[in-house]
Amino acid sequence: MTLKVLSVASEAVPLVKTGGLADVVGAMPAALSPHGVDVTTLLPGYPAVLSTLRRPRVLHSWPSLVGTPARLLAGDLDDKGHPLFVLDAPALYAREGAPYTDAAGRDWGDNWQRFAALGRAAADIAGGAILKRGKRQQFDVVHAHDWQAALAPAYLRFAPHGAEGRRPSVITIHNMAFQGWSGPEVFPRLGLPPEAWALDGVEYHGGVGMLKAGLSCADAVTTVSPTYAREIRSAAFGMGLEGLIVERGDAVHGILNGIDAEVWNPAADVALPSRYGHRTLERRRLNKRALEAEFGLDPSIEGDGPLFIVVTRLTWQKGMDVLCEAIDHLVGIGGRLALLGSGDAAIERALFDAAARHPGRVGIRVGYDEALSHRMQGGGDAILIPSRFEPCGLTQLYGLAYGCLPVVASTGGLADTVIDANPAALAAGCATGIQFTGVNYDGLAAALSRTVALYRQPQVWQRMQKNAMKCDFSWKASGKAYAELYAALSA
Repeated sequence: MTLKVLSVASEAVPLVKTGGLADVVGAMPAALSPHGVDVTTLLPGYPAVLSTLRRPRVLHSWPSLVGTPARLLAGDLDDKGHPLFVLDAPALYAREGAPYTDAAGRDWGDNWQRFAALGRAAADIAGGAILKRGKRQQFDVVHAHDWQAALAPAYLRFAPHGAEGRRPSVITIHNMAFQGWSGPEVFPRLGLPPEAWALDGVEYHGGVGMLKAGLSCADAVTTVSPTYAREIRSAAFGMGLEGLIVERGDAVHGILNGIDAEVWNPAADVALPSRYGHRTLERRRLNKRALEAEFGLDPSIEGDGPLFIVVTRLTWQKGMDVLCEAIDHLVGIGGRLALLGSGDAAIERALFDAAARHPGRVGIRVGYDEALSHRMQGGGDAILIPSRFEPCGLTQLYGLAYGCLPVVASTGGLADTVIDANPAALAAGCATGIQFTGVNYDGLAAALSRTVALYRQPQVWQRMQKNAMKCDFSWKASGKAYAELYAALSA
């Protein structure tokens, strides 16, 4: 029996991306298909999404969807033909700027309405509002991602459901730090009955908590790694919602993200000057030379230590303030740094100051460039991820696939995916990277020193690279876990 799942999110590759959420949502249709699950993805009708639709079909119209006219369009998510629904509501989505912010980086003031409409549309679709060839479109499960889609389970629970009745729902927490809170004045405009304004509904600290509503109303809650599922039960990681997570008990599951092994494959990656595999690691040298040139790094000092890379948002969560403190130490022990990212202005300034202090040793690119991130994984020796918390993380998985050894804080999905090069793991020949505890100067500096010492043992380093590249972090196991969860909910 094939299960039909409606996956609801604010972004998905290849159409729109601000972070790892898009990678995961875009990968799920292909990941779940081998397990008997057909996924249809529902996205907001941003201009970038609408521009990709070829002869879109209008499936449904709402005269007023959370206060604005809207249409549901159908198309394809990707060139493999995975089905896509697009919520076309020009008043909400036809604007310049990023998906969540304006051109100045400020949150859109009507984000509550923009994403409440997405959740309401999902509930209507699952409830049988959509006709396909004269028959009602049926879905077995609704899967909501993060706060932007989190009202879908609340609408499924509290709002009228149409001919098909209530469908079970799953919500996945990709990052507990982003919760989507609005003041109480928005509640009357959501179209929910009065009983939804409750502790087990949408009310949160006197307002509307979108993520909290999803966590309360969904039939199952997932996070993107087993360790993060445990961490968010504590005040240190639960961001005020730890009590609710504890209350949900066995309904909370940790399912590790996967990566698209076709897109992230150094043996076939067209972004790389030189393609390679774990048996042809010597070919990485051409990538390293090209990366040095791209970042203005001095190749004559290459033998001193590894070329560290960083591909990340420049934020406190990612530990970038601590990296700024540790750059002088990194250079002092023989390392070099190539960094790609954007974010906090003070962190950006500190990084450029470090580059000025260490010409030829530190190169900085502000912004994001997908092809460059591939070249960095293919040419760097080690990728630094000193995150204070990391629900799953994808860059360390890309690093493992490319033999760019991860140096990671021991948290969330980082702890679940990287085998630390401790004496026991080195003796057993299974180490794939370096873990450290304490996201502070001392903790990171010690990890950097360990990494340089390992790099100066070529046989040990190459063994770790080969171990890393042989790891399977595709969607195979994760897809099976989601399929089993959907089956249990729809039984």
